[in-house]
Amino acid sequence: MRNRKSRIAALVTGAVSLCLAALLSGPGVAGAATASADGPGTRAAMPKVAPYIDITMEKPTLTEVARATGQKYFTLAFALGSSTGCDPKWGGIIDLNEPRIINQIRELKAMGGDVVIATGGALGPYLEHVCGSASALAGAYRKVLDATGSNHLDVDVEASIPADTVNQALATVQRERGTSVSYTLRVQGQDYGVDPFSLQILHSAARHKVDVLVNPMLMNFGYSGDWGDAMVSAANATLRQMKEVWPGKSDAELKAKLGVTPMIGRNDTGMTTTQAHARKVLSFAQANRIGFIGFWSVGRDNGRCSGGGVSPTCSGIRQSDYEFTNIFKSYAG
Repeated sequence: MRNRKSRIAALVTGAVSLCLAALLSGPGVAGAATASADGPGTRAAMPKVAPYIDITMEKPTLTEVARATGQKYFTLAFALGSSTGCDPKWGGIIDLNEPRIINQIRELKAMGGDVVIATGGALGPYLEHVCGSASALAGAYRKVLDATGSNHLDVDVEASIPADTVNQALATVQRERGTSVSYTLRVQGQDYGVDPFSLQILHSAARHKVDVLVNPMLMNFGYSGDWGDAMVSAANATLRQMKEVWPGKSDAELKAKLGVTPMIGRNDTGMTTTQAHARKVLSFAQANRIGFIGFWSVGRDNGRCSGGGVSPTCSGIRQSDYEFTNIFKSYAG
């Protein structure tokens, strides 16, 4: 997610936040297959709630959070290009098959959970930049999916990308594996929705027939009035934009293709997402039966720096451990 996620992770790890670019089977995770469990042509179902976690950081682990909260689906950030170019690594530096990470994923799956792999973020190098063709990028996506055994891919766009090339790659992987695909995109304003470049990406996805979930980052945009109301307004504005991109879809179909992802606690540009604001977002999701809720990030979901600034390891507000995870986990669509 925009500056918030990646920039935050960079402060702590010195390496870019990870982008879970991955989905599907492979040698890294026991039980993974070489094709979608749903079969080619059938879309994997994106989890309804999958908060982001910077998988480059050692704590908290996926299983620790799952045991503490019952939340068993997470979006791993971020799978990036590496020093050798179009060769995905966690945060650009950690091997995809790093046992610390793969074992967590394996244990989470044994508990009935799953992961979404996120690429992109606020820092680079993006796979979408360093992979020089649609076929090379599709190969990088396959590599991450195979390593993690996931079939869910999230492309977090906070810099320019070659939209047609990326959507060609996503279309290939989706056609082969039935991979669920989301675009996590910057919001321009509460009454505008996602920014103009993000809208171009969605038009490109429509041209290339990529079935995507649209996930606006409800953070760090200009607003007036109550911040919770502003986030809901930005989500509604994004729905109106989606109607322009997919005019043939019904309102219910478009809502099922919408996600929302706030940044809990203190945001980078001054606003603060409180528990009350989170409940407003949850109420919007419940009333409209949207497709997805995430937030940045599980590693911040504690009150250990209440009254402090923006941190990658705490929310900066008074809260109990995993309070936001427990607020959102009840959403069932």
